[in-house]
Amino acid sequence: MEYRKDRSGKPLSILGYGCMRFTKKNNRIDVDKAEKEVMEAFRKGVNYFDTAYIYPGNEVALGEILRRTGIRDEINIATKLPHYLVRTRSGIDRIFNEELSRLSTDRIDYYLIHFLTDISQWEKLKDLGIGQWIEEKKKEGKIRNIGFSFHGNTEQFLSILEDHDWDFTMIQYNYLDEHAQAGRKGLARAAEKGIPVMIMEPLRGGRLVDFLPREAKKLIRENGHGYTPAELALRWLWDQPEVTCVLSGMNSPEMVEENCRIASDAKAGHLTEEDHELVDQVREAVLASMQIPCTECGYCMPCPRGVDIPGNFRSYNRMGTEGKSSARREFFQSIGLGTPPAFASQCNGCGRCESHCPQSISIREQLKVADKALRPAPYRIGLAVARKIMIRKRKERKRKED
Repeated sequence: MEYRKDRSGKPLSILGYGCMRFTKKNNRIDVDKAEKEVMEAFRKGVNYFDTAYIYPGNEVALGEILRRTGIRDEINIATKLPHYLVRTRSGIDRIFNEELSRLSTDRIDYYLIHFLTDISQWEKLKDLGIGQWIEEKKKEGKIRNIGFSFHGNTEQFLSILEDHDWDFTMIQYNYLDEHAQAGRKGLARAAEKGIPVMIMEPLRGGRLVDFLPREAKKLIRENGHGYTPAELALRWLWDQPEVTCVLSGMNSPEMVEENCRIASDAKAGHLTEEDHELVDQVREAVLASMQIPCTECGYCMPCPRGVDIPGNFRSYNRMGTEGKSSARREFFQSIGLGTPPAFASQCNGCGRCESHCPQSISIREQLKVADKALRPAPYRIGLAVARKIMIRKRKERKRKED
């Protein structure tokens, strides 16, 4: 495992474990499975584990894993304060103390103000006394490093970055988002200030792996280095010395194995000119096929009307990467026959989802576009018939069981 240093000189693994995507079983995190994957990553040198207050069950699951394994003092925990849920200074304390309890710890190694998009949100926290609160928690040893995660434009990122003596920051950054959100300019400015930068969405929620268009897959496959799509995206990030740690939502032994393998020899400046040319070609192929820039982060959920927003967008985007038939088949299985239904047409336009979207997607409008493409009139009729048959069979089966 390669390591880079934080502001105090402490080594951080260049690969961080993003806990948001722990596997779920019966709508609950499969802690036993997560423990095996976490421990395999730990044995391979990963020492940075990231979670958040709003990730359902994640802090509790990570805390349980740390209790079972006894590795708390050997790793770094990163979690986040949801500023959008805070109204008072006492509210900050309540959430923070709850996080300590969930994580079964007496300190947070890397604490982030979660999901800042503009300076006004930070100003609001300052009015509540967040600066003094941070100082107190640092003196008490309950917070070791303070940072912020960001989704917004470059100018707003730079404003927040300059307004406090931050220990680190977290941005969305990958070869598709090189000049979006904080972007390369924000990354460079943080490095100039000596502020470590953690990277989220390095694979765009899996889009740079599972949903690459055929042309992009072909380009990578025919490259002489034998890189996988994930390896190319991760190596592009680690090639940049300004990048401190890259988070990956690993939820399978295979993902842990591959990512740790790559992180074992990825050094700044290790990519060749040909590698950079390949990234440029792949980027162009992806941009040509992409419909909606959704990373399936789930921040837009739950929808009060029951719409599976990420699921609808995933199926729609597949039309550009895998063809209409494959996309509609996936939509039929994941959305069409779901109980209860989760169609885009259920949206009533409340807009709550858009206020939480890190990608600033016009969700309400794009849901209409996606639904029209995924459910043309003949398909809509066939799907309705299939649902009626399915519901009738379920009722018959239930009567027999009773």
